[in-house]
Amino acid sequence: MQETKRKRQKAIVVVVLTKSKESKSRKLDEIVRLAESTGIEVLASFSQNVKEFNKSTVIGSGKVLEIQKFLKENPVDVVIVDYKLTGSQISNLADAFLTRVIDRVGLILDIFALHAKTNEAKLQVKLAQNIYLLPKLRQVKETSNKYGGAGVGMRGPGETKLELDRRRLEREIDLLKKEIAKIKSQRQVSRREREKSGVKKVALVGYTNAGKSSLLNALAKENIYVEDKYFATLDTTSRKIFLNGENVVVTDTVGFISELPHELVDSFASTLDEAKSANLILHVVDPTATSKDGGELYFEESMQITNKVLDDIGATQKRLIVFNKCDLLKNKKDLTENEIYVSAKTKEGLEELKQKIWEMLEK
Repeated sequence: MQETKRKRQKAIVVVVLTKSKESKSRKLDEIVRLAESTGIEVLASFSQNVKEFNKSTVIGSGKVLEIQKFLKENPVDVVIVDYKLTGSQISNLADAFLTRVIDRVGLILDIFALHAKTNEAKLQVKLAQNIYLLPKLRQVKETSNKYGGAGVGMRGPGETKLELDRRRLEREIDLLKKEIAKIKSQRQVSRREREKSGVKKVALVGYTNAGKSSLLNALAKENIYVEDKYFATLDTTSRKIFLNGENVVVTDTVGFISELPHELVDSFASTLDEAKSANLILHVVDPTATSKDGGELYFEESMQITNKVLDDIGATQKRLIVFNKCDLLKNKKDLTENEIYVSAKTKEGLEELKQKIWEMLEK
């Protein structure tokens, strides 16, 4: 009996630019990749530079009319707005477009829900979703009733049904916080035991899809799950590697992204603590990162975003910048003392990286 293939949802994306020096190419490429990570087919994209916000719809009335005209001839399942919307803005746009609307935060939470595998990750995602939904509950329920509540933006971790009930959500938030607090406490006990053992710890951090899991595979000679999608792996993975006669624990952490929803920063605090408590941070960078059309490079902007998240969580310790995928580079820039080129795929520079890690751990 042949299994029927689930139909891909269709969407358009709307990029909202609010800063004068924002890269439209980077933002558009990122939101399209995020959408595709959920299995969505993006039919078209729209963008607008917003100086004075329209409080009811964020984008201007002219842009709303332009999108309406497109949707009449090209119906979609969902409109994705690359901006954090209020409940009323989601409702107003859904009424204008006569289809479901989700914002950037809802999309990212949906990706996390799809990719959460361990019990801890599922709890953290569920908490983040509930915190996100609570202030906009009435409008989300209204648009779900009108335009359907299935599919992207409405999935729970492990396919758990999202309950759109205020009291239930509030109770669940309290329970989830307690469960996560227990896990965090267990993590701290394990961390203290590791610290007592004197084993040095290295954390891999970086923009999502920079190749952190591939690099951990190369360093540990293992086969950890890797996929060319945003947030393909959410759970921290630790492996021991042998350097200069000693064991060193290397931990892969969740990937970063611009405007990471604060709901996720809060709920993934225990995961990010792995970076905060490390003796050394390997900041993994993809120097080949460009828009899908092969346009402008934007890895420097990605580095700034990662550094800001690290600074915000108080991860101020030594950092080594690892430019991965160097086998794809035609021109290499001159490196500073705390930078190195490697290729997790071809193993180029891997031995030099191990030596560099050891030297920095010994300083």
